[in-house]
Amino acid sequence: MLAMPEINHIKHLRNNKSLSINEISKRTGFCWSTVKKYADEDQLPVEKHSLKKGMMYEEEWGDIVSDWLVEDRALKKKLRRNNKKIFEELEALGFPGSYRTVCNFIQEWNQAKINEADEYKEEYERLTQPPAEAQVDFGVTEVVQDGKFKDVHCLVMSFPYSNAGLVTPLPAENQECFLEGLKTLFNQAGYVPRKLRLDNLSAAVVKARGNGKETVFTEAFQRFASHYGFEPQACNPRKGNEKGHVENKVGYVRYNFFTPSPVIKDFTHLQELLNEKTEEDHQRPHYKKGIKIIDLMKEERKYGLALPDVPYPVFKETLASANKYGEVKVDGVAIHVPTSYHYTKLQLITYWNEYKVVSPNGELLSKGPRPYMNQERDIPWLSIFTRWRIKPRSVVYSRYFPYLPGRIAHYLNIDSVQLRKKRVKWILKLLSSYSLEEIDNHFYDYVPQDEQATNKNEDSHPYDVNWSLYDSLQPVSHSATEGEI
Repeated sequence: MLAMPEINHIKHLRNNKSLSINEISKRTGFCWSTVKKYADEDQLPVEKHSLKKGMMYEEEWGDIVSDWLVEDRALKKKLRRNNKKIFEELEALGFPGSYRTVCNFIQEWNQAKINEADEYKEEYERLTQPPAEAQVDFGVTEVVQDGKFKDVHCLVMSFPYSNAGLVTPLPAENQECFLEGLKTLFNQAGYVPRKLRLDNLSAAVVKARGNGKETVFTEAFQRFASHYGFEPQACNPRKGNEKGHVENKVGYVRYNFFTPSPVIKDFTHLQELLNEKTEEDHQRPHYKKGIKIIDLMKEERKYGLALPDVPYPVFKETLASANKYGEVKVDGVAIHVPTSYHYTKLQLITYWNEYKVVSPNGELLSKGPRPYMNQERDIPWLSIFTRWRIKPRSVVYSRYFPYLPGRIAHYLNIDSVQLRKKRVKWILKLLSSYSLEEIDNHFYDYVPQDEQATNKNEDSHPYDVNWSLYDSLQPVSHSATEGEI
């Protein structure tokens, strides 16, 4: 190939001097075919496509492995052949190459499939969030109440403009809880957001959008939205990214407000704890704007809607009937309602936390908490104390230590590790027959006094404690319980 100055010289002689190919060949010393090529033909650049070489590309081995990989992609991960297995099967077919050659080919094949899939990924545009627009979603976490685990459905409302988050605890995710939770969150914010984005939860949506049709909201939710004046916006099905801000905020609340699980008295107490957490969280600066979240919230409030003078009453009325045993089903649980069998039809009124059964004459026949208010799970104290027996030093630092009943916690909160280990073993022995609450309430009734005093073996009561001094410091309720003992 000639250099560009030589090519330009040939073209100059041919086009500007009008010399023949023979004459140019004599002057330049290049052969006739070379002069003809550069004088009369266009020299356009051509893209170079390098072909991969090697036995995996030039022979059939690459096609065999590709077929195997395509076949395995239809299976679960644990059922697919790994690189070593593929190499062994190739060797059985007479493959002359090395294991590294096969691994390199598989890596390139997988990367090509990833790049191919990336071409079909949906692009997301970074949006500028206007003020007074909110997103809402549920998140499930747990608390400890009366010595037992209890699942709590937290309704979280996030504001992308200010990065603020508000949360209210609820016992379920039904319509009554959802609307009552929105009321509480609006009151916490001090205004109503103009737009509220939510997913297609059954408490608000009858039919999700699709096939060119808009979302169909429940009548109760439409009435609620009309009363407060906000515009509901439902996400497309399986498009959680459309409310990604609240999705992240739910995780933030779970890991920062509920780890470890807080000890509560009731939902009111939990709401107070969460209010303290959110107020503290709003003092941090915005991750991008550098302004405190609380200050951005005050600015955002100017763009919101005013709260209505009359709050929306949240309840649901349904017709019910009693069976021959005088039982009415509330949330699928049969509850005995006196004199209910005298009436063919009853009115069941459900609120987020309680129910009422009313006769056709307006007489209140029964009232009480909804069944899910009492749903709880036992703390696995047997397995916890088993671990504590192996590592008694970790007892007072354990996440479960704050959940212990008062007497048991006081009993194990000592400096001597050996004595603590003996006490853990003694309680562990009792847990095979009694619950931890029973052991706490009847603490010194299970072991004879002489066994406590002698302390001859490790399974007996390790130390003779004067519990009357401890009980004198407790509230009246503990004294009453002790009197019953």
